[in-house]
Amino acid sequence: MTRPPGRVLAAATAALAALPAALLVACGGPGDGGSAHTPARPAASSSAGRPAGQTDQAGRPARPLPRSVPVELRIPAIGVDTPVMRLGLAPDGTVQVPPVTAHDQAGWYGHSPTPGQVGPSVVLGHVTVGRYGDGVFRRLSRLHRGDRIEARLGNGTTAVFTVGSVRTVAKAHFPTREVYGDVNRPELRLITCGGPRTANGYEDNVIVFATLSAGTPPG
Repeated sequence: MTRPPGRVLAAATAALAALPAALLVACGGPGDGGSAHTPARPAASSSAGRPAGQTDQAGRPARPLPRSVPVELRIPAIGVDTPVMRLGLAPDGTVQVPPVTAHDQAGWYGHSPTPGQVGPSVVLGHVTVGRYGDGVFRRLSRLHRGDRIEARLGNGTTAVFTVGSVRTVAKAHFPTREVYGDVNRPELRLITCGGPRTANGYEDNVIVFATLSAGTPPG
């Protein structure tokens, strides 16, 4: 299996395998902080929930794109059109999440490949943002297989992805390796919270798995 490009991602993946906690995204609701982790150990690698292989309109495999940081994310089926900020790791080793603000936006995990590179590019967003109401990924669970996701990159290219599956999983069983682990093609993960809401926040995560289907050059 081919490793995603970049030593940083390889190191991050190795670190994930050694951690006793999986990484996930907080949701901006009551009791949610700026970052979070589940007490479960990372799940073993699995093909369950993997989207179908990416191809262009002629049925040929879509070519990986050069590295370029995402600046905008559009998901027409659920009305998402958001700027994208860069996220890193919090001091406790968990993935940062976007700040809770009135006009929140999605965040790309900067230790993952950029959208269109080989490997899993990871984008996080809130389902709710506290007193400000709905978050940018509030309708993420409504996506279906075949829906289109567009990531506009800093170099002007648009990486187009096709949804393969949408999963709701308990935070206690967050599939760390399936989300952050190695893959040999360009893939995208969108993550937010979902499921029952309690005084401490949401009990589940919603994860969208998508594959690159096209790369539209600047113009």
